[in-house]
Formats: sequence, structure tokens, C-alpha cells
Amino acid sequence: MKLSDLGENRVVAALTRALALGADVRVGAGDDCAVIGRPRDARWQLLKTDVVIEGVHFLPGDDPRRVGWKALSRALSDIAAMGGTPQHALITLAAPPHFEMARATALYAGLRRAARRFGVSIVGGETARSPGPLFLNVALTGTVERTRCILRSGGRTGDALYVTGRLGGSRADKHLDFIPRLAEARWLTENFKLHAMMDLSDGLATDLPRLATASRCAFNLDESSLPKTKGCTVRQALTDGEDFELLFALAPRHATALEAAWPQHFPRLPLTRIGHLLPPSALRPPPFPGHDHFA
Repeated sequence: MKLSDLGENRVVAALTRALALGADVRVGAGDDCAVIGRPRDARWQLLKTDVVIEGVHFLPGDDPRRVGWKALSRALSDIAAMGGTPQHALITLAAPPHFEMARATALYAGLRRAARRFGVSIVGGETARSPGPLFLNVALTGTVERTRCILRSGGRTGDALYVTGRLGGSRADKHLDFIPRLAEARWLTENFKLHAMMDLSDGLATDLPRLATASRCAFNLDESSLPKTKGCTVRQALTDGEDFELLFALAPRHATALEAAWPQHFPRLPLTRIGHLLPPSALRPPPFPGHDHFA
């Protein structure tokens, strides 16, 4: 059986099902970050790794400074999705010997720019020879207060579903310049009791079912309300992927307060209610198939 016969979700589930976990592991594989700490610790540690591969996540002709920015920002987006604050990064660069040093330097310029912007210390890593395309891997640590750590699995029937920003357009290079929503997530977890949250990396059509499934819920999606990037169709907003916006769920009784407060703090970033969570018996497939790495 090949990976393409199973699809990404089933491959990941099969590979991670029997992993050994110590007593200090609060959350292992299956969420945006691993969470480490004792149950009553005031703060928990977050661990995340992410990779960008030439020909998959960027093209050979893309500006390497933008590629470096994207590489670190992808991992930062996952820290944001847990309500956390990033700390330290390790970078692995694997490249063919003929790769130009000037491009490698530019990759690191992009990494440094993202690190300075979001308060990350790049503390080491690894370089290696690649017989194929270049890849850049980021391992990132962070912290989050125990009371503000938000998982995918806490959604409840009736919760309102929201997304930040606009969706679609990654294929027009939006994916190289996105801003990880760290500040927005910190504000949300300080001021509201979110039930579930994740970042949108594989597209809403893929990631919303993941959040609902983790929360043992189904969902209703109002396609007419989707905040589309200019020029994008509903299908592109659902399936383009690499939006790196926040998707979250909270009790509907808090919706009015959230919608009133949000524009006062983030006037340039839309916040859109796109649906709500339903009982699991109401499960329906998304209107379009989302992104799958092994499809």
C-alpha cells in the first residue's frame, strides 16, 4: 500500500499511533504543536518543526529572502495557534553542492528578518548535502500559560466559528509574505475563552474538518460569508491552502463582544464568522476536497 492510497491524515495517524510518551507530555502528535509540562505548571513548553521544500513549498526562482521568511513564519503560525509565544529556533539547510552561496545567505537574511520581527533567537542547526531539491527545516520552541493553551480538540456543539484575514491566493505568491497571527492569538486568549483553535495551512476545506473531528463535532459552513482574497473564488478560498490565518471556536454568547472589540484592536485585519459546530451526527463532507500532501 502506498502513501497516496491512504492520504495524509491516515498516514500521520498510522505513524504516530504507538509513539511512546513520557509523563510530562500534555499533547503529542496531532495538534499544531507538542505541549510539554507538568499538569499544574504555570507555563508549558511548545515544540514545533516545519519544512519548506523547493518545488513543493516554493519555486527555484522565488526570492530566497521571502523563502527564509516563510520557513520560520510557518512554524511561528503554529505557535500562534496554541496561544503561545515563540522562543528559540534551530535551522537545518540541505542543499546540492552547486547551490549558490549568495542564495544561501539570502535565505538566512529572510530567516533573520522574521526572527527579529517576532522575538526569536536562532541558536543553531545543521547543514547537509542534498542530492535533490533544497529544503529548509525549522525546529521552534515556545511557551504558553497553562490557562491560555488552546487545542484543536476543545470545540463544543453550538460554538461559533471564526477566521482571521482573507482566504485564497497562495498560488499568486501570497504564501511567501504572510504575517503569522501571534499578536492576534495572544489578544484572543487574554480576552476570550476560546474552545479550540488552529492555523490554516492546508486550506479551510481540509483544516476545518480536522478541528471538528478533533473536537468530536460536525460543522456548518456558510460559504457566502467566506472572506475571500480579492480575485479568488469560493473554491480557491477553501482549497488554495497556505493562508496561515487563525480558525477558532468559541461560545456564541461571546460573539457580540468579540465582534465589537476586534476592530478596535485590529482595524486592518478582518474577522469573519463563517459557521458553527454541530453534533457529530450531522457530519457532512466539505464542498470541495482540501489539500493532501500525498494525494
